[in-house]
Amino acid sequence: MKIIDTHHHYWNYNPVDFDWIDDEMANIRKSFLPNDLKQTLAETNVNGVISVQARQCLEETDWLLSMAAEHDFMKGIIGWVPLASPEIQPVLEKYQNNSWLKGVRHVVQGEPDPEFILGKQFNAGISKLKDFDLLYEILIFEHQLANTIKFVDQHPNQQFVLDHIAKPRIKDNLLQPWANLLKELAKRENVSCKISGMVTEASYKNWTEAQLKPYFDVVLEAFGAERILFGSDWPVCLVATEYKNWLAVVAGVIDKLSENEKELFYFKNAEKLYQILNK
Repeated sequence: MKIIDTHHHYWNYNPVDFDWIDDEMANIRKSFLPNDLKQTLAETNVNGVISVQARQCLEETDWLLSMAAEHDFMKGIIGWVPLASPEIQPVLEKYQNNSWLKGVRHVVQGEPDPEFILGKQFNAGISKLKDFDLLYEILIFEHQLANTIKFVDQHPNQQFVLDHIAKPRIKDNLLQPWANLLKELAKRENVSCKISGMVTEASYKNWTEAQLKPYFDVVLEAFGAERILFGSDWPVCLVATEYKNWLAVVAGVIDKLSENEKELFYFKNAEKLYQILNK
């Protein structure tokens, strides 16, 4: 069965832009580019990818778009634009004819203001995305879920994708309040969820499949097969697991799904959400 990986990153490593890569993550303090990912995918069923921004600048968006145009296996990108800027309209207009741009993301998890996601200017920017047929990817920590629900409710006609299942406290084996809040968020049918980024919310060296299972179960129950997507979070995942191992872990969890449900998870949901056309 073919697979679309809806979440990974590229970077030309430098310690300024990537200062979040701490000593525990030293093995990813190097550059990761499309050919590196292509080599990683060579022995898997992954034949299409959606590449996600790692820096908050328009230079990043332009860089990802240029690479997407050069690599057939890249089916689209999630870029960054200054959503809270009063000048967001002309920025979106600049990209409106670029079919590689599928959506945008802001690193809300890194914002010190807990009310950032409810900010007037930020939401004014979000409100424009549907006019350009762009989805918005939500990157938050568990403690930001309550405000995220209020945020999503302001935009009932906007398509959202939740990254990394909202980063629950897996390392501490805590399901609540994450589980209840995630189920509440999932009641909004314009929100889908990437099954990604879980191993790096656990202990890098000591996580177990049994430890992850309750979190998988909550996501599957909350969103159903129609609104979940596969993501690897490569190369960040490499601090805790190899790419093929993550594929195997996920395959074991979704084995209970029907063949049709597996197709939805692995590629059909992605093709629909990211408007992937076969080239």
